[in-house]
Amino acid sequence: MNQYVTGTTIKELRERKKMTQAEFAAKLSVSDKTVSKWETAKGYPDISLLEPIAKVLEISVTELISGNMISNVNVSANMQRSKFYTCPVCGNVIHSMGEAVINCHGAQLIPLECEETDENHMIFIEKIEDEYYVRIDHDMTKTHYISFVAGLSADKIQMIKLYPEGSAEARLKINGVKKILFYCNRDGLFSIDVLKGIHDKECSYDDVKERSELEKVAKMIFG
Repeated sequence: MNQYVTGTTIKELRERKKMTQAEFAAKLSVSDKTVSKWETAKGYPDISLLEPIAKVLEISVTELISGNMISNVNVSANMQRSKFYTCPVCGNVIHSMGEAVINCHGAQLIPLECEETDENHMIFIEKIEDEYYVRIDHDMTKTHYISFVAGLSADKIQMIKLYPEGSAEARLKINGVKKILFYCNRDGLFSIDVLKGIHDKECSYDDVKERSELEKVAKMIFG
């Protein structure tokens, strides 16, 4: 455990619930003097009390320990405000539509900061019928690779998992996608607006169709 519940957190949450120290203490079967000690940093609640305290305050134990209180403001969340988290231990990717307290392998994760694409992380987007074909100019080695590609619209997210030594490409249904994100395991999260990533979009479909036909012919000739 990297952090323990503080008296400041307990006091703030207790006052939000409009409870006196005596009322709070009664619900926990402790004395109001004990609560006072917690809130003035003269003592800490026993670990066995963390769950009862969280229950009385109507939050999770994780929120209590971290000091990050999550309010229910995500009901009308827009997917384009999505947050992504990655675990430094196992590489697990976690998505949230809004504020959250995320833990994995004992570590509290912070949301990834999204950067604009750069010369080392160039992305190319082509419109093919009802899909976007996404290609990222990036090596895909065992130690340096693109982990996932995601397409975000107002109410949907499409996430494609990529793997080391595979291809840094994906196909996403258009479906109102406005933004595309991808994650490099070394350099972090990058994003681009779809229109910025489409080159010569007025004729891209015809170009792609022609190239596909040429590729089919090449396969027939050269196997």
